[in-house]
Amino acid sequence: MADTPIITPRRLPDPLALLRLIKPITWFPPMWAYLCGAVSSGASPSGQWLLVLLGVILAGPVVCGMSQAANDWCDRHVDAINEPDRPIPSGRVPGRWGLYVALAMTGLSLLIGWQLGPWGFGATILGVAAAWAYSAEPVRAKRSGIWGPGLCGLCYETLPWITGAAVLAAGAPSWETMLIALLYGLGAHGIMTLNDFKALEGDRQMGLNSLPVTMGPARAARLACWVMAIPQVVVIALLFTWDRPWHALAIAALLAVQFWAMRVLLSDPKGRTPWYNGTGITLYVSGMMIAAFALRALGGVS
Repeated sequence: MADTPIITPRRLPDPLALLRLIKPITWFPPMWAYLCGAVSSGASPSGQWLLVLLGVILAGPVVCGMSQAANDWCDRHVDAINEPDRPIPSGRVPGRWGLYVALAMTGLSLLIGWQLGPWGFGATILGVAAAWAYSAEPVRAKRSGIWGPGLCGLCYETLPWITGAAVLAAGAPSWETMLIALLYGLGAHGIMTLNDFKALEGDRQMGLNSLPVTMGPARAARLACWVMAIPQVVVIALLFTWDRPWHALAIAALLAVQFWAMRVLLSDPKGRTPWYNGTGITLYVSGMMIAAFALRALGGVS
């Protein structure tokens, strides 16, 4: 009698590994930016709480979570060098499950975006396209230390801010709102550059030209600080020009503390980056909300 073939059951991913795959810690910036947009719109949230809730969920757990899954799938070979304990290289998310999760969440993103009207749906299409362009071939914008962090910064801060303002007010945001949202998105380029420090060795081996790779940690950190600071200085100047001096002074105070935190960071860029991510960036995003309230006082839609 012939031996009965042994059928190995297909492994399912570890649920906790799936949660780690979509990285909840990364959801906060776009969720916060969407709320900044909602505040800056000048619209009353009364009767629109569902739009606020859907937008926050879309910006954070869904679109941002999808982008993290897509990035981990496209970066699985780099992560095997940098962080072999990550869900995909460790095998806790086996086979093509990482890809399937990213594709399923892409569809879910578009479905939820459709519920937010033309502004929300259009922004969702842009966000999803940018997420795949950042990580996947042939574009793979993350190969560039300029375009990769820039695309991330705009998608983490500018796009959800403008979306929140447009969805809540059911119209195009004012040029002041779009300008402030753009400035904070440009400043986030520096935040994303600091995020590249943790992948320095793998990026170097895999030919990803992040700024820490091409410039070295010290120069890249110094440039990141300038990139984060200059847009905030412009925001402060604009708020003074728009007769919002108290808001401007509050952001200036936050920036002054950031300058202190930047000095600490520059004393040991690679070692101090995790500390700065919890200190300086908290001050940065706090200034965003102050600016949102200043815009609200100006009137948020054109």
